[in-house]
Amino acid sequence: DSCPHTFTTPNLGSALLDKQLTFSAFSEDLPTTGFAGCSSHQYARKHSPWTNFTNVPASTNRPWSAFPADYNQLPTVSFVVPNLDHDMHNGTISQGDKWLKDNVDPFVQWAKTHNSLLIVTWDEDDASSENRIPTLFVGPMVKPGQYGDPINHFGVLRSIEELYALPLLGQSASAQSVWPF
Repeated sequence: DSCPHTFTTPNLGSALLDKQLTFSAFSEDLPTTGFAGCSSHQYARKHSPWTNFTNVPASTNRPWSAFPADYNQLPTVSFVVPNLDHDMHNGTISQGDKWLKDNVDPFVQWAKTHNSLLIVTWDEDDASSENRIPTLFVGPMVKPGQYGDPINHFGVLRSIEELYALPLLGQSASAQSVWPF
């Protein structure tokens, strides 16, 4: 939760860019593209880790207002980061659900016919000893259902790395991929 940090190690953003693919993140309440401050209104840099890497251009850190209305213009991989009220840190589940419905559901509807995948995950649980973090996969390639297999953030990262034939980074190298659905 501390800020700021500076890292130079390989990461998902740099791996995509190194392979001539595109990457960007869209954060609610980020005041300007490339903003490197620790917070602004309900934006928290701790939820935007790419900001800490010197090998990812600051221009990939974009305000939510820059999220394209034409989803064909999205980068290869995009992150969407709600503010602290809408990611359920400070706000309610109802506020977060409404924000997702209002802001992400239009993309979900588009994705169903455009072979696109949306992964929605939380960064932490409710501090229970089981450490259960919901993760949802939405897209035409996903077989609907509830899956009981344990996954973690490293497995999700590995799945994205495998999807784009990227190098396996850090602990993703020993994680179980989530694919196939």
